[in-house]
Amino acid sequence: MQREALVFVGTSDLAGLVRGKGFPETELAARLRKGIGLTHSNIMMSAFGPIYDTPFGTLGDLMLVPDPTTRVEVAFGDEHASERFYLGGILTTEGEPWECCPRHFLRRALAALDAEAHASLLAAFEQEFVYTGVEDRPGATYALDAWRRLGIFGEAFVAALRQAGLTPDSLLPEYGARQYEVTVAPQLGLRAADEAVIQREMARAVAFRLGHRAIFAPMLEPQGIGNGTHIHFSLRGRDGEPLLHDPGGVYGLSELGQHFAAGILDHLPALCAVTAPAVASYYRLTPDRWAPTWANLARQDRGASLRVCPVFTPADEPAARQFNLEYRVADAAASPYLALGALVFAGVDGIRRRLRPPPPPDRDFWDMSESEREAAGERPLPRSLGEALDRLAADGAAHDWFGEPFLDVYLRFKRAELRAVEGLDPGQICARYAAVY
Repeated sequence: MQREALVFVGTSDLAGLVRGKGFPETELAARLRKGIGLTHSNIMMSAFGPIYDTPFGTLGDLMLVPDPTTRVEVAFGDEHASERFYLGGILTTEGEPWECCPRHFLRRALAALDAEAHASLLAAFEQEFVYTGVEDRPGATYALDAWRRLGIFGEAFVAALRQAGLTPDSLLPEYGARQYEVTVAPQLGLRAADEAVIQREMARAVAFRLGHRAIFAPMLEPQGIGNGTHIHFSLRGRDGEPLLHDPGGVYGLSELGQHFAAGILDHLPALCAVTAPAVASYYRLTPDRWAPTWANLARQDRGASLRVCPVFTPADEPAARQFNLEYRVADAAASPYLALGALVFAGVDGIRRRLRPPPPPDRDFWDMSESEREAAGERPLPRSLGEALDRLAADGAAHDWFGEPFLDVYLRFKRAELRAVEGLDPGQICARYAAVY
């Protein structure tokens, strides 16, 4: 049987899914220059497939143009087609970035950070998923047995990550049934989000070729254990020096770091609509699930929305280079471009306004009553996607981050998703998302 190599170009869209188009590899040189055609309403394809609502109708043409730096080519042997794809940006037919392009949204955020603070973002995505190729056994939490039963998937997955140009850091059994977590080395700026997309797709690609699935849905069942996407980040100067850490600062944060973190905390109820953007996301963000429920900053507390991570370095390695914050109110229903971009925009707003985070409480945050937490300047997270969308719509700064056309598009897109699952019970809703993610 004759075969001809094909190439796919896509982007992680408003649903956090990689969508695009394919073409023969013989056309690659031309496609790298001029891309492949899209229409505006392509961005309105829902998580479940149909376009439920679009302001664009059937009009208009755009170009999806591959970024050569994102090339992925991973071979799986003669019996399987290779993974061969690029990630790209959406441009107008005049060659300008389209205002609703998720990848351009992150580019703009990073440019704002550089303009405001002469800084860049170093980030890595820690992603949890359920692998269907192992059985659920009691006592498997973090167990060698659960890690062992990954079998060839684990080795093939790590090899695929490395072949795709990523640097694997860890792959481990997690707290939930058949749940695992993968991390890769941090990267600067846009590349960090590109690698988050590639991480997910390599897990799905390997699982598919083994006859199974890697499921990144935020919740597989309403009372179960959720899959989070934790975003670790720090700030770097133009010459690469760490800017986030000051051992004498509040929470160990530099002045710049305090402003950046405070901006995230200030906008966190609105950020939820971008970083935890599924109806099922809010079954995870509930008490007693090792997931955040309040917009708070804390040291080494996995129940916090923004966690100051521990530093463990050799004596000859500066602590500032390892020091980072972890944003925990995210899952894989979010496009990494939108999630990271929104975090950066919020942080930049904190820098501009010279915001400060609330001081550390004088006792355990979780021993405080809700009224005491609120008196200390803390706020609860939204309890539903609908509430989060309302908070995003009411956040004046977010209108500037997105621009009015893009914000309206995003709100329409997500509110249509809400209507699509209206009337379903939580178990049915989780099943709908699990089938997709």
